Amino acid sequence: MIAELGHFALILAFLVSLVQATVPLIGAHRRWPGWMAVAEPAATAQLLLVAASFAALTYSFVVSDFSLRLVVLNSHSAKPLLYKFSGVWGNHEGSMLLWVLILALFGAMAAWFGGNLPPTLRARVLAIQSLIAAAFFAFILFTSNPFLRMAIPPLDGQDLNPLLQDPGLAFHPPFLYLGYVGLSICFSFAVAALIEGRVDAAWGRWVRPWTLAAWVFLTIGIALGSWWAYYELGWGGFWFWDPVENASFMPWLFAAALLHSAIVVEKREALKSWTVLLAILAFGFSLIGTFIVRSGVLTSVHAFANDPERGVFILAILVFFTGGALTLFAARASTMEAKGVFGVVSRESALVANNILLAVSSFVVFVGTMWPLVAEMAFDRKLSVGAPFFEMAFPPFMIVLGLILPVGSMLAWKRGSIGRVTRQLVPAFILAVALAGLVWAMQTGRTLLGPIGVFLGAWVIAGSLTDLWSRTGQKRELGRLLRLPRAEWGKTVAHAGLGITILGVSGLLAWQQEDIRVAQVGEPFDVGAYTLELTDVQRVQGPNYMSTTGEVILSQDGNEMARLFPEKRTYPVQQMPTTEAAIDYRFLRDVYVVIGDPQDNGGWVMRSYIKPLANWIWGGCILMAIGGLLSLSDRRYRVAAGARKTARMQGVPAE
Repeated sequence: MIAELGHFALILAFLVSLVQATVPLIGAHRRWPGWMAVAEPAATAQLLLVAASFAALTYSFVVSDFSLRLVVLNSHSAKPLLYKFSGVWGNHEGSMLLWVLILALFGAMAAWFGGNLPPTLRARVLAIQSLIAAAFFAFILFTSNPFLRMAIPPLDGQDLNPLLQDPGLAFHPPFLYLGYVGLSICFSFAVAALIEGRVDAAWGRWVRPWTLAAWVFLTIGIALGSWWAYYELGWGGFWFWDPVENASFMPWLFAAALLHSAIVVEKREALKSWTVLLAILAFGFSLIGTFIVRSGVLTSVHAFANDPERGVFILAILVFFTGGALTLFAARASTMEAKGVFGVVSRESALVANNILLAVSSFVVFVGTMWPLVAEMAFDRKLSVGAPFFEMAFPPFMIVLGLILPVGSMLAWKRGSIGRVTRQLVPAFILAVALAGLVWAMQTGRTLLGPIGVFLGAWVIAGSLTDLWSRTGQKRELGRLLRLPRAEWGKTVAHAGLGITILGVSGLLAWQQEDIRVAQVGEPFDVGAYTLELTDVQRVQGPNYMSTTGEVILSQDGNEMARLFPEKRTYPVQQMPTTEAAIDYRFLRDVYVVIGDPQDNGGWVMRSYIKPLANWIWGGCILMAIGGLLSLSDRRYRVAAGARKTARMQGVPAE
């Protein structure tokens, strides 16, 4: 009965979305206030109905209702409660229901907090958002119904994929979807602005918080996925340039570009057409990511489905929304005349360079990701584009971006002085060069990646702090820092977080040490400056798995530092093994240990790594997200300024 109610609520949400997608749009065109007013209650009703449907599916997983096909395929009565919850979205159908729930949430939030928007723009934004929701409701109901019943319910389920039974993967998809789907509201703002034929500073101010929120969620989601891959898969890496990883990374790059471009629209009313185009492309690449994950056109360990029917449906959604928006953009771009004029040396120019680097780097990742498919379709050749291509093609853009970031963030608007800025940044440059030189001296004969990464990371961090310090004025009044808007603090924290991530990535790749051997119980061995000793191996019964657990003593100079317990688990229901790495986390390095199969001589295969600065990668991501949240909390941009601008615009008809 609960499942039927959830299915019925989903159908009702689909019908409400159709009403919300048409009536307010007609009302905005005809200037009928009553029709435009339909959008707000419809958005709330749509959210409540989807939430009820999602709650019904969650209930079915929690109580192990094996009369539902989806629960049978993705759950088991012995599974821990956390993974019964995560099993709701750990599959294709449930994850799509989470997708439309978040889509409806963003639409409802735009209705609740969009009181400062002109009525016609608000109605069009909510209608476009609902049109996207209607497409995905149709996709779920016609191809991916999560509420299908079993003719003969089994006694138990087939369990969730063991790789997904992990806390990191329990929270990774919701955050990632909040970012993916959050970009839909930016898309809706862009299309609504194109229909109205007007993009101004107020539009840039309205779209910025949504872009920032989506970027923050994407940052957290990507970081959680990277961290999960690091400690769960047993490969010891944090990024593999897998197609699905790239599918989340490309929208992140476009969102970062959109965020900076919207600043120029807000401050200077320039780059209007480019900003609208970025909003379209950012969500377009989110849809491309959805297509990659669910169509089966590219092979990935992260893929949900490989049903051609579903792939064609998502491709049709992608073509309709992205193609339609780009067509509208081509028709209306000429109406978005830029008002702000700026010099070659200015913050606007630096942000243009930022946008170009981010957008081109995203297209490079896109080409590398899709080229195997293009080669097979066009040339009948099976090719594989792996990490070597991306590691050669992508970093140059990030290096240039890192070099110009401190300079660009300190330049004045409209017309800046490069001499004044470079004089202020001389101490930061000297510090970065000194650190790079120190690293070069300490690692004689090794790769240049370490010194270059240290220079670039230190340059970005020191440049961000110099920018903040410059706000104290010539008299160095520290009290002025406390009075700075939160957006300024957010910018500094986010940029410093990027620098820390650069340090972490370069340090891990440049100085990682690896050891693979057959370890005998009771026989110590050295890896770098550390000594490891396998002291015991036991069979352990978990809640729904069997584990082979080793005990490893980590010591340095004869002093015990930690006891590590690497595991190799087997899940009987799915007959699938997983690796659970044991990691000793420290500020400057990780010691990473993986246990493998037993050998005929009584030993065990063990892989051990020393990973310098590994935690800095995710620490930097956390700082970037915190910086975004600080900026998002700045009421100057979220409420007051928008309200003032709207007050000035009241009574002005749309063009």
